[in-house]
Amino acid sequence: MGLTRLAALHGVATSHSPSAGPAVPVPDGTVVAVLAALGVDATTPEAVRESLAAAESAARSRLLPPTVVVWAGEPLPPALAALPPGTTLDVRLEDPGAPPVPRTRVPAGRTDPAASQPAVPQPAVGAGDAGTDPPAAPAWWTEPPLGVHRLAVRAPGGRTAACTLVVAPPRAPRPPARGHGFLVQLYSLLSARSWGMGDLGDLADLAAWSGRALGAGFVQVNPLHAAVPGDPTDPSPYRPSSRRFPDPVHLRVEDIPEYGYVTDRGALDDLRQSAASLTDTVLNKGALIDRDAVWELKRRALELVREVPLTPGRRAAYCDFLAEQGRALEDHALWCALAEVHGPDWHAWPAGLRDPRSRETARARGELLDRVDFHCRLAWLTDAQLAGAQRAALDAGMAVGIVHDLAVGVHPDGADSWAQQDALAHGMSVGAPPDAFNARGQDWGLPPWRPDALAASGYAPYRGLLRGLLAHAGALRIDHVMGLFRLWWVPEGRPPTEGTYVGHDAEAMLAVLVLEAHRAGAVVLGEDLGTVEPGVREALARRGVLGTSVLWFERDWADTGRPLAPERWRADCLATVTTHDLPSAAARLTGDHVTLRHRLGLLTRPLAVEAAADATDTAEWLGHLSRLGLLPEGESDEEGAVRAVHRFLLRTPARLVGVWLPDALGDRRPQNLPGTWDQYPNWRLPVADAEGNPVTLEELAAAPRLHRLMEVLAPLRRGSRPRHGPARE
Repeated sequence: MGLTRLAALHGVATSHSPSAGPAVPVPDGTVVAVLAALGVDATTPEAVRESLAAAESAARSRLLPPTVVVWAGEPLPPALAALPPGTTLDVRLEDPGAPPVPRTRVPAGRTDPAASQPAVPQPAVGAGDAGTDPPAAPAWWTEPPLGVHRLAVRAPGGRTAACTLVVAPPRAPRPPARGHGFLVQLYSLLSARSWGMGDLGDLADLAAWSGRALGAGFVQVNPLHAAVPGDPTDPSPYRPSSRRFPDPVHLRVEDIPEYGYVTDRGALDDLRQSAASLTDTVLNKGALIDRDAVWELKRRALELVREVPLTPGRRAAYCDFLAEQGRALEDHALWCALAEVHGPDWHAWPAGLRDPRSRETARARGELLDRVDFHCRLAWLTDAQLAGAQRAALDAGMAVGIVHDLAVGVHPDGADSWAQQDALAHGMSVGAPPDAFNARGQDWGLPPWRPDALAASGYAPYRGLLRGLLAHAGALRIDHVMGLFRLWWVPEGRPPTEGTYVGHDAEAMLAVLVLEAHRAGAVVLGEDLGTVEPGVREALARRGVLGTSVLWFERDWADTGRPLAPERWRADCLATVTTHDLPSAAARLTGDHVTLRHRLGLLTRPLAVEAAADATDTAEWLGHLSRLGLLPEGESDEEGAVRAVHRFLLRTPARLVGVWLPDALGDRRPQNLPGTWDQYPNWRLPVADAEGNPVTLEELAAAPRLHRLMEVLAPLRRGSRPRHGPARE
């Protein structure tokens, strides 16, 4: 019982419940290892007793939790409502220049209801105004402005406490109108001007064209985080070196102002010719996208561009950027410079360089100053083109614009794991427990944040991450948004089946997210597919975080198991037919995805059994579409069926309808096939047509099949033109 109690006090689960079946106990060895990663010794019975005594003593004496969340205009949280009469409260605002908040005191003999009972739960999204209004905050409470502040309290008798105080708006901004847009992996979208893979110039052009010509309201892209360089570089955008800074491989080199003033035009021309040849091999010769070859050409070009002096105005803008980014950018650029010398795995660097704050690292910073500046410059240039893409989207009338994607974590060898060692759990990896689809569970190889370290820092790493990503985003997609509540930790050397859940302060994580989204005026989308803890979707919806609904998964699981009627779908979501991890619509409708998985040895049942089950599922959906009058072309028309599933999405109340760009062309190949590595070219395929022929941005803009599909979504065009951006509440 001691270990169980100790684990509970630190948010570590000692059992978990799969989607079906009884609770499964977590091995004691796992619990001990996870507690150790949180700085808690549980290696012996005596250590458990000592750690438990310390934790319980701290809990009993604590006046306040590490973080208190106040939702603007809502009742006080229980932590503040329960403070003893006579307690004084002092708030130190995050903005020292803001007018101070007067010191307040909890009155004696108070009678306000918030002082004696927990905050009243808010109605779920869509509940309307039927419920009663929540009780107001007590008269003695002066609500601070929105922000992340410090709260200090002193109770009668001299007891004191301090905590982080997050004051957040009640909901994140929402799309100003119902709309549609494209979902695309940027690297896969090549144009005549690309250097072997899609870039930020292509993104800006796609947004400008689809916004103006199709009335699209957004373009969602894969994470553009900086990758860990390698031989080869891991192409997955979901295992980045850094989530804080973008990858300069996405730069459109010709769009950099200094490009036109490079004196060695011959060298630039040679590089452009090599880039054109690289693009030709992908588009016309069946080659895969080669990120490393692209980067080698761009790096050499960027070295030439850097030799051009910045104008006074450009130099001032660059200096402003350096000042705004501060130490975070310095650390990232230094890691990049050190990786050029010592390789990309910082664990293998000389011992003194493994600590970003050591004397050896400070000395290396000076020795590599030129390379550090180069990588800082690349971050600045990439940031400018990200801003340009969002500006192009809004100028084209998009209501939301670019939807950026936040990966779950970072590569253990990369820049963020080096620079933020104090905030990460060493020897742990994020994954997923066993479920009906994967009996062995999953290990994603990403070190998790330590919840205690985040709280102790006032969530500074998390806030900085969100602020950077939201700077040029109309919306932010949170991959595996359930991770705001808890994550499955897998100790190093153990299989995923021997992991356990570790909880976050979900209220604090949500409040910081909503606060930063409000400040940026950006919508928040949560990828909430798969096994979701009860209450999570409701909590997200209550705070304005849109969910993700994929057609094939939307069934009446509580009753008949049949396809869910469109009017029963939730409204606060992005509705799509597929995602980057799932088969395209054409592959799903034709059964090609089963054949592919069979060819790669991924099926767990005989091909005939799997194909029959898939055909039954597809036939049920096609029948449903026919009965709704959404399939006038007939069930044997594959292109007509693709249009039909999008007609179905239009019938739902979903606020946003997403079209997987390859679906608009009939592409049958998935961009990523989970469970494969070398067997399938994940993250390296260009967008293609139904025959597998790569299609450029210029060609897809004129593709008849794409325009026939987009005619289905024509009713949403009127709602995609507001220019004021997402609506704050």
